[in-house]
Amino acid sequence: MASIFDPAHVAPARDLGRAPPLLFARTFLRHPNMVGSAFPASRWMVERMLAPLDLSSTRLFVEYGPGTGVFTRAVLDRLPARATLLAIDTSPDFVAHLRLTLPDPRLRAVHGSAGDILRLLHDMALPAADYILSGLPFSTVGQEQAERIMAASRDALGPEGQFLAYQMRTAIRPLLERHIGPVRSDFEWRNIPPCHLYRADKR
Repeated sequence: MASIFDPAHVAPARDLGRAPPLLFARTFLRHPNMVGSAFPASRWMVERMLAPLDLSSTRLFVEYGPGTGVFTRAVLDRLPARATLLAIDTSPDFVAHLRLTLPDPRLRAVHGSAGDILRLLHDMALPAADYILSGLPFSTVGQEQAERIMAASRDALGPEGQFLAYQMRTAIRPLLERHIGPVRSDFEWRNIPPCHLYRADKR
């Protein structure tokens, strides 16, 4: 099962439920290539990214690298009752934190890799994704792994799906154009650090 991870590597529950920014910063210091920033997403960036989306008919929303769940909470606030939010993170601490602090039946938080999205959808009997949102730092992801994630993501998206990303750098743009489709971009200065925002429509 993709959702099972070794509890020996997870922080105690008393720590997982406390101060999300501290958990985020601690994980960044331990695994800087896995977490895009030492700071969670700001409310300005969350709003700028999600405001243009109509999630009223969404069946499946996928999030790569949810961290402590800033975007996760905002997406759940907007999703219909029968939707599913699949949150995939390589950090067992982040996954445990989401399960502890967000007991929402629509949320399925799993420990795994974004490159395994197709297997996860199959194993969990989930439909094609309407949206994939990624905070993964593609500027530090190896080229082969980045290509694999994007190819799998394209196949995981429905025919009118969108791939959304927030990034400190621009390395993801050519990947989106090559694998997903036309890209629209924005920028949020008020985030720490300031971030590029991308939306790619599946061809």
